[in-house]
Amino acid sequence: MERSVGQATDGYRVRVMSRAELDLAVDWARAEGWNPGLHDAGAFHAVDPAGFLVGLLDGQPVASLSVVRYSVGRYSVGRYPVGHYSGGRHPANFGFLGFYIVRPEARGRGYGWRLWQEGLRHLEGCTVGLDGVVAQQENYRKSGFVLSHRNIRFGGSVPDGKPGGTGLTDARTVPFDRLTALDAELFPAPRPGFLANWIALPGATALAAVRDGEVTGFGAIRPCHTGFKIGPLYAADGTVARDLVLALARAAGAGPVFLDVPEPNGVAVRLAEEMGLSPQFETARMYLGPAPATDPKRLFGVTSFELG
Repeated sequence: MERSVGQATDGYRVRVMSRAELDLAVDWARAEGWNPGLHDAGAFHAVDPAGFLVGLLDGQPVASLSVVRYSVGRYSVGRYPVGHYSGGRHPANFGFLGFYIVRPEARGRGYGWRLWQEGLRHLEGCTVGLDGVVAQQENYRKSGFVLSHRNIRFGGSVPDGKPGGTGLTDARTVPFDRLTALDAELFPAPRPGFLANWIALPGATALAAVRDGEVTGFGAIRPCHTGFKIGPLYAADGTVARDLVLALARAAGAGPVFLDVPEPNGVAVRLAEEMGLSPQFETARMYLGPAPATDPKRLFGVTSFELG
């Protein structure tokens, strides 16, 4: 599937990425210092295969963009039963923009802008979120995006600590509809298919906090090009969040751990600091269209800067 943009005479065109080209984009993200997960691409691609675009110059990839649309409504995920999400919590349609990369040798020639315009066409009718680098905030504003809050990446070695008594279990043993219900409360769109793939990534560990039959927290950790990354991290309070971080870090083994913390959750910021993690960089969460309503007090860690 191809989408032509601009003047074909300059040798530049845009089309939907192949699955192999998404692996290339992930490698570009690694080179930019974003430290993606080793196996993220497969879970990402399955959400919306038409939502990953590549800019080609004379047939060679020089730019990438993800513009993933999250489906709202009925769903079926493998062996999981069909369900239905409704209600006013989420926008009617939600998309997330990421992987916006132009190779250094091709920058300053308008290729990124043309790819950007094509991507937003794919997301027409959606509220669109992104986690942009600070230096690009003004450019995003020109396209109508409005700042919601900062996300701060913390990283370092998680110290040994005494757990607070939270009951934790393998998330894959928890009824799946309970996990998706929690995720749908704290993410701007239902995403059961993504979640099913995410907790089954090679090398990943996913844990749920359960109290009196209710899921009070959930977190996943996965191997990255450097160390491990926790995301998402949901918790009813700081004690549950801390216990999840301690257990996930122990499960991952030796190596630095990274957690992308939404700044409006002051408890999450203090928790990261108290555990000795230090700020690495920050992003701007911005939205085009009505900002979705979620509960920042229970969101301790963003799933990913690429897909939200």
